[in-house]
Amino acid sequence: MLTLRQEDILLDCRADDWRTALERAAEALCRAGLVAPGYHDGLLDREAQSSTFLGNAIAIPHGTPESRQHVRRTGVRVLQFPAGVEWHDGNRVHVLVTIAAQSDEHLDILRQLTHVLDREGVAERLAAADSAGEIAGLLSKAVVEARLDADTLCLGFPARDAHELALAGAARLRQAGCVGNDFVAAVAARTPLGLGQGLWLVSSERGVETPALSLATPASTLEQDGEAVAGVFCLAAREDAHRGLLERILGLLENGAAGELREADVATVLARLAGESAVATTRRARVLNAHGLHARPAKQLVQVARAQGLAIRVRLAEGGGEAVSATSLTKVIGLGARRGQPLVFSAEGEGADRALEAVCNAVAEGLGERVLPFDESRERVARDAAVPAPEPLPADTPHTAVAASPGLAIAPVFVLRTPRFDYPERASDPGAEVHRLEQAIREGAEQLEALVQQARGGEVAQILSMHEEMLGDPELYQAARESIDEGGSAEAAWWGAIETAAHAQEMLADRLLAERAADLRDVGRRVLGILCRVEAPEPPDHPYILVTDDVGPSDVARLDTSRVRGLLTARGGATAHSAILARALGIPAVVGAGQRVLTLESGTELILDGERGRVTPTPSAERRQRAEARLVERQRREAEAWDARFEEARTRDGHRVEVAANLGNTAHAGDAVERGAEGIGLLRTEFLFMAHAQAPDLDTQIDEYREALEALDGRPLVARTLDVGGDKPLPYWPVPREDNPFLGLRGIRLALTRPEVLETQLRALLMAAAPAAGPGLERQGKPLRIMLPMVKDLAEFRAAKAIFDRLLAEIPEAERASDVQLGVMIEVPSAALLAPSLAAEVDFFSVGTNDLTQYTLAIDRGHPELSAQADGLHPAVLRLIEMTVAAAHAHGKWVGVCGELASDAVAVPVLVGLGVDELSVSARQVPLVKARLREFDLAEARGQAALALAQATSEAVRDALEVR
Repeated sequence: MLTLRQEDILLDCRADDWRTALERAAEALCRAGLVAPGYHDGLLDREAQSSTFLGNAIAIPHGTPESRQHVRRTGVRVLQFPAGVEWHDGNRVHVLVTIAAQSDEHLDILRQLTHVLDREGVAERLAAADSAGEIAGLLSKAVVEARLDADTLCLGFPARDAHELALAGAARLRQAGCVGNDFVAAVAARTPLGLGQGLWLVSSERGVETPALSLATPASTLEQDGEAVAGVFCLAAREDAHRGLLERILGLLENGAAGELREADVATVLARLAGESAVATTRRARVLNAHGLHARPAKQLVQVARAQGLAIRVRLAEGGGEAVSATSLTKVIGLGARRGQPLVFSAEGEGADRALEAVCNAVAEGLGERVLPFDESRERVARDAAVPAPEPLPADTPHTAVAASPGLAIAPVFVLRTPRFDYPERASDPGAEVHRLEQAIREGAEQLEALVQQARGGEVAQILSMHEEMLGDPELYQAARESIDEGGSAEAAWWGAIETAAHAQEMLADRLLAERAADLRDVGRRVLGILCRVEAPEPPDHPYILVTDDVGPSDVARLDTSRVRGLLTARGGATAHSAILARALGIPAVVGAGQRVLTLESGTELILDGERGRVTPTPSAERRQRAEARLVERQRREAEAWDARFEEARTRDGHRVEVAANLGNTAHAGDAVERGAEGIGLLRTEFLFMAHAQAPDLDTQIDEYREALEALDGRPLVARTLDVGGDKPLPYWPVPREDNPFLGLRGIRLALTRPEVLETQLRALLMAAAPAAGPGLERQGKPLRIMLPMVKDLAEFRAAKAIFDRLLAEIPEAERASDVQLGVMIEVPSAALLAPSLAAEVDFFSVGTNDLTQYTLAIDRGHPELSAQADGLHPAVLRLIEMTVAAAHAHGKWVGVCGELASDAVAVPVLVGLGVDELSVSARQVPLVKARLREFDLAEARGQAALALAQATSEAVRDALEVR
């Protein structure tokens, strides 16, 4: 903390003008070895931005962030100018408190000075002082803060008289740590003094640690000496520090507001004692500035308040601080508001609403500083109480979370806790810090490239490649470079840039973007670990279940699947990249289990059920035996399913249901075929667009799509057109900020705003599927199914189909697909409800159960508390699927399901019973889904579908099906 010492003070200085005074101040800092000569320019630059005059003849010159490179060490020099200096804003200055700070240490001095600025006669005493000790005393003596807040109030106390109320108030002050037993004894010996309007007062200076005010109000009507008792004030007095509390009581009486207090709640009592009347209009605004309301933003707030032409007051919403004038700089600074603290603004009269809106908007916009939104789930105001430690998970008791990747695991846990990075915030050599950062980024890129090469799954390589792109983002590097130039260390600058970018991304959208922000932090931690030389602890050399707060894609990529039996995280959702990668690698995973799972000790045995989303620590011998039997049975079924993977997918009685694979990369079509896929039921083409810095051209897209079509060797390909927007933004296709992007411009809605992009994609798909000449020169067809995402009604389908039909007419038949269909995804409930009208014109439907479920149930699948309820087996979702199938079959059209529900072993017979013609699942799940089909016949499936539709909740559906 920066403090003021007598040796820091220079007496009897002289200057003809403010510029000369600044030169003297800069010279004093240089002589003390605090700064280099270049710091003088920083002092001038700061004054050019805004005056550093505070009031009471005091100015606090300090440099700009750019000039911090000239600061050798933190310090302060105080220069007294007895004759005074006219500052450039017209004020008279007698003392310069000149600060050399490598960050924002000058705020400590500033907070001390705010206690001095309103004292009468200070300016004259500073000018006349003839000793450094006297000036230090004037500047450093802080006023003791008197206390009045929720903890000092005692409302609705069941007292029999005013004396008991006084004692209750005294006891409350003792509980708050403001007074000792001597104070309570003194209050007990005194008779309350009537103030009028039903208010009474008792006070004492004995045993006072902190001056404070309590108000005790009765639970029922009371009288004292024939007068009503609305409340008794108990005042802990100390020197003159309690004077402000007495003035607030006086103001309450003058306003005639005492009658409101007897039945008022805490907030109302504090508001009235703060000076807010019952007729005042109030508004709240949260301080977003990183360093709170220090001089610069406080000055901006004062200017905005003055421009409104009304008396505006402001106070901290927390505690019982007095409302002060928002047009007084010293009063506003004196609030000491920190980032995250809410302020209450009040005004009366005509135009109050307009004035308060202008002031609150200015606070929200940062008062001239760049600010980030305040996320209460990630940030805490400094004074918040510590969060209690979570309770440990009970032994042999299932704990339910989010099922992220199917499978069953039984193994001891390895708890991987987030590494701690210790590093200095500031550094003195920007050049060296830039070199360190660039070297760490290069090393991080090399690590990622090595992981890409080692990646065992296509999705793993794809997402790690995206991490490489993030690491090479020039804006990230530039933001970090600017912080280094301002005196930051490489570590602090880099992590600051990462957090700023990640936080901004989280604010742009909902669940999925928040999960992509986790990717960004994963990239950031890689570089930070290199800079800090921090390595993750080595996992055990025996099989284990990994337990961690959250796991980044690069962490998943490093997992040794020969040892990792399962994955359990405290945070995350089923759509996070870590969950996607766990499914791709075939690792059972349960996510979003809460902080309690982190209380597990490494080595604790755990049963992890990735299908049901359950974990059971320290299972009993009986429970473990049952789980082992299930595991053996599952392994047997997996082996049998793999052996039969190339058999045509049919139910036990021969009913045909096609089983296809979902792909996020055209290069993996061959692998899907090898796993038994009878086609590609969902090709997410957006990943092609996300892999390029600009929209891929026609030839690039043709090559990509042709690779998949050729690998399928005549099997159908269902390609979803570009589906970006809320959850998958493209850097070269900016979308205006929306309050809820998942209900805004995404999918076909966004594509239709730039029809030329959609047209190029449709043309590429049609041309890539052109029949190729076979060995006997016959033309081999490539079945192509194109589906449009997020269609809500017929108008959107027709708009896209118009482009599709025109391309069919333009492209010669020999150069385009001959076997092609155009369909829509059923993701929006309106599309399911309008399925009869859509079915008359589309060629097929594909139900995206992930989005259909969350839109139907109004539950974000990534929500930490509600995600487990976002179950596609909910009867409302099943009813929409039934309507869709009925409408399609009435017009001779087919229906597929490409969401997570298609691979749910419990759901498969239900979907078949509803009439679904195709199930599209992850490539690894294809053999198991085919095997599941062989376990039941069509009549049984229809019975299960009817049973499910008759239930009221998803839980009831699963219970009924399990019993059956």
